Amino acid sequence: MSAILAADVAGYSRLMGLDEEGTLAQLKDHRARLINPKVTEHRGRVVKTTGDGMLAEFASAVEATRCAVDIQLAMASVNLNIAAPKRVELRIGIHVGDIISDEGDIFGDGVNIAARLEGIADPGGICVSARVQEDAEGRLDVVFKDGGEQQLKNIARPVRVYRIQIGRPEAPQASAPMLALPGKPSVAVLSFANMSGDAEQDYFADGMAEDITMALSRFRFLFVISRNSSFTYKGRAVDVKQIGRELGVRYVLEGSVRRSGSKIRVTGQLIDASTGNHLWANNFDGTLDDIFELQDKVTASVVGALIPTMRHAEIERAKHRPTENTDVHMIHMRGIASLYLWTKAGVDEALRLAHEAMKLDPDYSMAYGLAATCYVARKSAGWTSDRVKEMAEVEVLTLRGAEVGRDDAWALGSCGFATASILGNLDTAASLMDRALGLNANMALVWAQSAYVRAWLGEPELALVHVERAKRLSPVDPHMFVMNGAESLAYFVARRHDEAFAAAESALRLNPFFSQGTRVAVVSASLLGRREDAKKYLARLQMLDPELRVSNLAERINFRKPDDFALFAEGLRKGGVPS
Repeated sequence: MSAILAADVAGYSRLMGLDEEGTLAQLKDHRARLINPKVTEHRGRVVKTTGDGMLAEFASAVEATRCAVDIQLAMASVNLNIAAPKRVELRIGIHVGDIISDEGDIFGDGVNIAARLEGIADPGGICVSARVQEDAEGRLDVVFKDGGEQQLKNIARPVRVYRIQIGRPEAPQASAPMLALPGKPSVAVLSFANMSGDAEQDYFADGMAEDITMALSRFRFLFVISRNSSFTYKGRAVDVKQIGRELGVRYVLEGSVRRSGSKIRVTGQLIDASTGNHLWANNFDGTLDDIFELQDKVTASVVGALIPTMRHAEIERAKHRPTENTDVHMIHMRGIASLYLWTKAGVDEALRLAHEAMKLDPDYSMAYGLAATCYVARKSAGWTSDRVKEMAEVEVLTLRGAEVGRDDAWALGSCGFATASILGNLDTAASLMDRALGLNANMALVWAQSAYVRAWLGEPELALVHVERAKRLSPVDPHMFVMNGAESLAYFVARRHDEAFAAAESALRLNPFFSQGTRVAVVSASLLGRREDAKKYLARLQMLDPELRVSNLAERINFRKPDDFALFAEGLRKGGVPS
């Protein structure tokens, strides 16, 4: 009996086609500097390497899992500054079972199942069998997500599969109390499955589901769960009844996209999550030339199934589309996919695509919202190289975005938040965000961003109300740390420092590299007299933002009230931030 770790490179053929020499050099460097040393560190041995793959043996499931987690974390760190299309990302599978050793090589079911688990893992992800989960659960700082029993290729019996979630919030368990259903029809649109056999088309399938979510969200009488929460079920075999309980919705829309050349087939089905009954199903065939028509048909049909008495005018409103330019729309889809990587390379690529879309169609409002979000992400993470230049760019961008996006809630909200966080114009920002929420009250991100603005304005109670709304709309959001960060800031402004510190710590447990939350942790710990906590978070803050001084704090935070700014500066000073 051994714990077997199987790994390979996701999209290896595509990477070799793009840059054979560079891909081989990256893989060789990763093996020498990261992978092999980690295997040795965790008392394992590399059995063999096979081109883009690797097989390793460990005496214990816990050590094998620790090794896999360490490898994926190290790979993610190395990939931060590598453009997304050129990254070498591993898929890892782990199983404990019988093996046969022969002249240094190993064979048997243990090896075969580990290899099949690796094949269904996500790029940068880890899949393990139930035996591994049983041994490692509670002994590692990770979450095991149950993927149910799956029939793996050439494996006689079904295998219960668990996906390891690193540094992300744990979704509520099925036994958790069901969230109360809102007082209006509620729906979650799950990530559409990519049935094309081409991983490069994931962005298209995700974009289709996201566009349907956005279109449904324009209907103010619907309660629509945020994309960030509904997409957490991507690639997982989860019963719709459980999804309904965890998200607090009555209806779940799931579907698939099959693309062959320029032809597309979109399949969708609407399910009553309380009973599991299928209420509606349909297929839509078309080409890239009529992608918007396909989206409109799916959206109108879903709304018709939810609210049979909906007027024709309301269905027509669901058919609203921001541009007739299919190329621009596809560019925007790619930009959103890059942004959600939340890496420097991903954000830079998203910003480039946003500007490309604006160049092709200067009136395409969603591109302005995407670009504004990219600039905010750059400032928040400390990736801004020329502050004065970017402020000038953002000022022009947000003015134009608010003009062309006057009926686009996402563009207004994104431009409003950039106006606040980068330009410091809080009144204009609040006005833009109020307009956005008036157009579409189902956008969790805009509620969270509005909470930051209200806290900066010195309105903590209203900020907390907005945070609560954001969390309800997206209860298992992978970016919950942003919402917790807004909550911590609101508690600071309210002088509720214990709660501010707790919320900041919650944010940092989900994202240890969140500089805004780290600043609040230092400040609140200092004001509470928790020296050891302040010292711990100061060390992290100095790593994340080495240029921070009390004297340049105004470049990072935009408090309206002098008392709020002075107290925040005092907390940083007490915590050890240089003057």
